[in-house]
Amino acid sequence: MSATPFRFVSTDRRVREDRRFVVGKGRFAADIAAAGTRHVALVTCPHPAAGILAIDKAAALAVPGVHYVLDGRELAAATQPLLAGLDTPKVPRRPLAVDVARYAGEWVAAVVAETRALAEDAAELVRVDYQPLPFVLDGEAAYAPGSPIVHADHGSNILLDRTFVWGEVEKDFAESPHRLSLRLKWGRSSTVPIETFAVLASWDPWREVLDVYASVQMPRFPDQVALALKLPGSSVRVHNDVDVGGSYGVKRGIKHAVLVGYLSRRLGFPVRLVEDRLENMRAGDGHGPERNFDIEVAFDESGLIRSMKMRALDNVGAYAGRSPFQLGKPIGAIVGPYRIQSVQYRAIAVTSNKTVQEAVRAFGQSPTNYAIERAIEEVARHRGFDRLEVRRRNLIRADEFPYLIPSGTTYDSGDYHAVVDKVVARADYTALVAERDRLRAQGLLAGIGMAACLEPSGANSTFEPLLNPPYALGRPGTRDAGRHRYRRGARDRSRSHPRGAARLACVVAEPESGRQPHGDHAGRRGVPRRAQAQSAAPRHWCA
Repeated sequence: MSATPFRFVSTDRRVREDRRFVVGKGRFAADIAAAGTRHVALVTCPHPAAGILAIDKAAALAVPGVHYVLDGRELAAATQPLLAGLDTPKVPRRPLAVDVARYAGEWVAAVVAETRALAEDAAELVRVDYQPLPFVLDGEAAYAPGSPIVHADHGSNILLDRTFVWGEVEKDFAESPHRLSLRLKWGRSSTVPIETFAVLASWDPWREVLDVYASVQMPRFPDQVALALKLPGSSVRVHNDVDVGGSYGVKRGIKHAVLVGYLSRRLGFPVRLVEDRLENMRAGDGHGPERNFDIEVAFDESGLIRSMKMRALDNVGAYAGRSPFQLGKPIGAIVGPYRIQSVQYRAIAVTSNKTVQEAVRAFGQSPTNYAIERAIEEVARHRGFDRLEVRRRNLIRADEFPYLIPSGTTYDSGDYHAVVDKVVARADYTALVAERDRLRAQGLLAGIGMAACLEPSGANSTFEPLLNPPYALGRPGTRDAGRHRYRRGARDRSRSHPRGAARLACVVAEPESGRQPHGDHAGRRGVPRRAQAQSAAPRHWCA
């Protein structure tokens, strides 16, 4: 008896949500029009580290159409530090630098004017008296004794230094006939979404509500904004009926929203901040991990890895940011898809005079995958074996599932060897090797890259319980006769989430008949890669 094919999943369906974008009918944060809106431009620090001795605002304020120039001291006196990933009270992070700027591009002052262009011109008239300070950029140098300290009150640059041991690591190393070590570096990256971060805030003194329209992608955004502004959570109303023009983990914008939220309350009119490209790349909270690895593996004659020691040092930049979670997520898949029976993992996070890193693309797992794969390559080279065969020997077998890895995660199912076989066949690996060798014989550089990675997707909340409560899953329900309603907690970010959710929700109805009423309340946004796994607020109605 043949299996019944799925009616909606894994079938070609019409895309409904893209039509309005194709004809220019998207509704982004920069499109929101509010009467009386003024615009913000930023004054940034040109030094990697500098004391702020004085800020002269007079020339900027004398320009017609300029309403205000805000500095860090005033903002700090009226707000709380931004929520950090670690309990580091002596490493406070604020939207504007207070007395000391700690990286080139850090915001020092904000100019409010009738137009963005006017605000930018006035920002150039703000005179800041800086005293350059010693600085450190390299993560290992920041970790070493005697390095310039980024936060003097903290007393060192070390935010986190913790070692985990799972299994009998030393015993496995002692009993293994071979071992090797290597040092790797995962270079810092910066995502560049088509749309930079944009936010408009409007304070209503009669309702005592701050309305926020932002191109945001993160959970608990209204909660964190309210906390920093010393407002009740119910006083921040984030309008989720705003499209997001790309994100990949970086559309957080807490400091942006706190800045314009304070200015709107202070000045009594709506205030908008839209990053330009330079602001986005220097200080837009869009930098990914910068991580050094020291890897040591113990293995037998056949290349089977018995144990691994991993030291990961993250250069998180000037403030705590998301550092502990970036280093924490790999614990959920610390051996990747391989049968490594014991692991020692040392996680270190240090500050430096660089832009802060945030949650970019996979939230910390990709660097660890890279480190494990490089170790596999070196084992194959050490033993003189084919690197594909070494991977096959180390992969968890299908008959071993469910499989408990040393750090405590249970992999429920899988057939990694079948996947490898399909990829090799589809790519015609033998022909690729022949082509590589032909090109090398001509003196050209040619190679074949391969990796077998595992991603613990949908599990970020495991490593941030102090910040993010567990998400509720999607809840089906009914609205009226013949119609079904599905509640989904992740907004669309130009990645066809409505279509995917509709496929799962509409067991009887055609997905094309579904529509999604966007939320316009103080709701939470999910994270796009995990949106289908973590859903609970906007609704799909299917007839």
